[in-house]
Amino acid sequence: MRKIIVFAMALTFTSVSVINCKKDIDKLGKSVVSLGSTNEANAIIDFNNNFLDSYKSTSKHIENILKYADAASVKAKGGDVMIMPIVIGSMDYSFGKIKDIPSGFGKDKASIEADFKIYKNKKESIEKKFEELKSYMNSEDYKDDKGARAETITKEIETEAKALFISGENIVAKIKPATDAAEEVILKDHPMKEYIISSKNVMNSLDSNIDVLDKQYSGKFNEAEVQKKYDELAKAVEANSKLEFTVKDQQYSYKKSLFESFNKSASSFLDTYRKVIRDSKGTGKISDNDIQQIDSAYESVLNSYNSFVK
Repeated sequence: MRKIIVFAMALTFTSVSVINCKKDIDKLGKSVVSLGSTNEANAIIDFNNNFLDSYKSTSKHIENILKYADAASVKAKGGDVMIMPIVIGSMDYSFGKIKDIPSGFGKDKASIEADFKIYKNKKESIEKKFEELKSYMNSEDYKDDKGARAETITKEIETEAKALFISGENIVAKIKPATDAAEEVILKDHPMKEYIISSKNVMNSLDSNIDVLDKQYSGKFNEAEVQKKYDELAKAVEANSKLEFTVKDQQYSYKKSLFESFNKSASSFLDTYRKVIRDSKGTGKISDNDIQQIDSAYESVLNSYNSFVK
């Protein structure tokens, strides 16, 4: 299950700024969507933000459930487990905000609905199976069947988790083109357009690097490929850092510090990245500790970006 968790946690959970415009939006020609009004554009952006927030929260929660399930299987069979992992309830407020799939997704709407139905069902199923496993462990029923049920439930949770992550990955991929199109039109006359788009370029490059690292973490380290992706990211970070925040509209003046904070986080990520490249070059493999450091550094950049654009 480790590959699934690492991949899920490396997904892009990038919020999109919602700008309230009164102008109608023209149809986007060859775009994957046709947006007839700001309501449709904002509906797409709202869905994007709510789903990604939900997926981020759910992924972390499921990762903790899987750790608990693994420990439960060991303990139930008489293995040595010093302390059972603590799983705190998921604070997934964004999930409840999703009422339907916006019509602006056009031809992809039905497919997104199908994946979202799977996502919802698996999310609920995992929670139920987790409660069943907790009851089994707390009552020490494993003393009656030598841990057989714990192993069964754990495998069921792993299967459901895999299906949830696949559906989540599908949704993220399908909503991105429409969200990008909606964001571009919404930001057309926005004072911070230059900074938001440039910062998003940094995030896109960062996500591309994370994908490469995730794949190589599961296999052999390829220094040439990673170095090329690193150089692309470094170039994007440098370009963004050179932008002088000169937005005259006073209502956005506080965004200057958030923009600078984002750039600092991105630079710190590069510091961590160089260390990982150096370590992996020596061993020929990306270690668990290094991938965890990358995940933590990525999370910091992502949080800084979301604070800036929200």
